[in-house]
Amino acid sequence: MTVPPPWAMLAELTHACPLHCPYCSNPVELVGRARELDTAGWTRVMAEAGALGIVHAHLSGGEPLLRRDLDLIVAAAEAAGIYTQLVTSGVGLDRARLAELAGAGLRSVQLSVQDATAETSDHLAGARSFAAKRRAAALVREAGLPFGLNVVLHRHNLDSLDEIIALAVEWGADRVELANTQFYGWALRNRAALLPTRDQLRRAERTLDAWRARLPGTPELVWVVPDYFEGVPKPCMGGWGAVSLTVAPDGSVLPCPGAYTLPGLTFPNVRERGLRWIWEESGAFHAYRGTAWMGGPCSGCPRREDDFGGCRCQAYAITGDAARTDPACALSPDHHLIRRLTDDTPPDDRTPLVYRRPRRGRA
Repeated sequence: MTVPPPWAMLAELTHACPLHCPYCSNPVELVGRARELDTAGWTRVMAEAGALGIVHAHLSGGEPLLRRDLDLIVAAAEAAGIYTQLVTSGVGLDRARLAELAGAGLRSVQLSVQDATAETSDHLAGARSFAAKRRAAALVREAGLPFGLNVVLHRHNLDSLDEIIALAVEWGADRVELANTQFYGWALRNRAALLPTRDQLRRAERTLDAWRARLPGTPELVWVVPDYFEGVPKPCMGGWGAVSLTVAPDGSVLPCPGAYTLPGLTFPNVRERGLRWIWEESGAFHAYRGTAWMGGPCSGCPRREDDFGGCRCQAYAITGDAARTDPACALSPDHHLIRRLTDDTPPDDRTPLVYRRPRRGRA
């Protein structure tokens, strides 16, 4: 089959991070600093990405600011004609560092925040970081870069949504991504502690509607659907191997950032293969590409070209079979497994959050 080129890349520059978020979707087994691609490796990746047709790269982690060569990676992306967005906790971002990155070609910044107050945000991050986030937001606005705020939502902060959006307005965000927790990697370990109630989600959606009615469009409020509760699965990254790819810190290339855990797939590495071959030829990228792999009920569903059977990683996490219909779909024969989680078992607020303790350091 002819494979159209991707337009986006998630560049996971490092898994090292100063925060310990219990909802982290990075894999349980993180890539250590010694295994990370070096500057020359990322420079080559950016050149190959530009030649392949990628026009947008999220520079993420972990915390990408822990890379001393971040400005060189940004410059390589700029030289390849790729728009770069820094996805950061804000920890370690000062005026000089931001000026260095902007000078290298950085185009925008997405800042994470865990809640609306220092006490609750720091509690959820597992580290004192709110003050650094506030300073980072001011610096990004001062620099005139497009500024997005990302908030991962769950049982412990959904009831603060009104205050969170007010904070985004106060900080001058252009866009706010309200991302209901996706249960992959470390977050899956904390699912029992993070799952919200249906009542919480209904209240949050009313709050969102009220803010959208009173705001003139800025900031843009983006609601990432909590598919456990909607009965409609999300398309896997816009379709497996359809519009984007992920380059892991060690150079492994995946169709989506959660695919580390899927059995039976060997993910190629940019140390041995070029991005074009990986995108067009590798078996891992063809495994669930398109619709030919589907069984029932997906194969006969009129939505199969819209949701592509849902998320492969979620199907595997819940059923043990990555080729099954995503149980988030109401038509899935496994949907009862989702309903058991969301309806049958009332949340127990005594379930403790398990914070991850990632590798730290600089390279």
